[in-house]
Amino acid sequence: MNIIVLGAGLVGTPIALDLARDKNLKITLVDKSEQALERARREPRIQTRIQDLSDAAEVVKLVKPFDFVMSAVPGFIGYRTLEAVIDAGRNVVDIAFFPEDPFKLHEKAINKNVTAIVDCGVAPGMSHILTGYTQQLLDSVRKVRIYVGGLPIVRNWPYEYKAVFSPLDVIEEYTRPARIVENGKIVFKQALSDAEYLDFPQIGTLEAFNSDGLRTLTETINAPDMCEKTLRYPGHIQLMRVLRHSGFFSKEEIDINGNTVIPLDVTAKLLRKDWKLNPGEQDLTVMKVEVEGQKEGENLCYTFDLLDYFDEQSNIHSMARTTGYTASVVARLAMQGEIEEKGIVVPEYLGKYPKIVRQILKGLKERGVVYKEKMEKRG
Repeated sequence: MNIIVLGAGLVGTPIALDLARDKNLKITLVDKSEQALERARREPRIQTRIQDLSDAAEVVKLVKPFDFVMSAVPGFIGYRTLEAVIDAGRNVVDIAFFPEDPFKLHEKAINKNVTAIVDCGVAPGMSHILTGYTQQLLDSVRKVRIYVGGLPIVRNWPYEYKAVFSPLDVIEEYTRPARIVENGKIVFKQALSDAEYLDFPQIGTLEAFNSDGLRTLTETINAPDMCEKTLRYPGHIQLMRVLRHSGFFSKEEIDINGNTVIPLDVTAKLLRKDWKLNPGEQDLTVMKVEVEGQKEGENLCYTFDLLDYFDEQSNIHSMARTTGYTASVVARLAMQGEIEEKGIVVPEYLGKYPKIVRQILKGLKERGVVYKEKMEKRG
């Protein structure tokens, strides 16, 4: 089977490397950057191709000769790339964190007989799969809490933060209003709001803030109280609020000595140096998913914990592993016919099938990504 991976960033490349472990798969990795493709070229089972993926019409032509597509492009071109793949009639697993509503492409995907599994990373992704899975274990769900963060192990001043994603995608978390559910209604909260502190035994205290990570859960999970919060080292929220307040994240053009610039573009360019996870720099991923509800009259809480570290053997960052391996494991299941649903398939739909959830957790564990589950009674 011929697989094409769109985007050779710090997540796209590990996806390609993981899929290349299967001798029955032929992998082609595409990116506009020669430098981004360099690492994959050391793997003889991966073919590489230089192409700008921002042109949707070219993406349609690019993916048509392939049997399956993995989309790991930046979020700002994610939606139109996904639409192009669907137009080409190809099944796809997508990890692009785009702001648009994926369900707008559902009818098109149905008409094209396409399975398009979207938001298939760690969060959104595994966070949603586990939420959907737990919903099946309970008679009713009352509360969902998702806390997640990718952090550098070495905390360098002033941001104490590094990213495997484009700075533009990260900044989106600090500007896009967060959709949460309160008293059964969807409400919008300002990003970086409702700060709280959580203690993690092996890490210490982290701060959490509202981010727009519930996404499709607001439509698919019937719970009166739901939120997703991003985790950072203490102090990061205040720094991002200052930058946002001062206009550094603005998309409105301004004039500088007769030259027109967009502050967000300048900020992303400047932050790239400080935020980029360079080869050898180690990171961790921490996530806690809590789902409370009732089963046969009892109040129960299911908790799933993840703490994952940079893998020195493969030299792959934790956020790339936890995000990319979720996508590659799910893609294998789709290619094997385990996922037959057509249209836009969000991760929580996969959670409805215990067999699929077990297979995903098993596949991740084989790659060193381990989720710990516990259940306790609540008063």
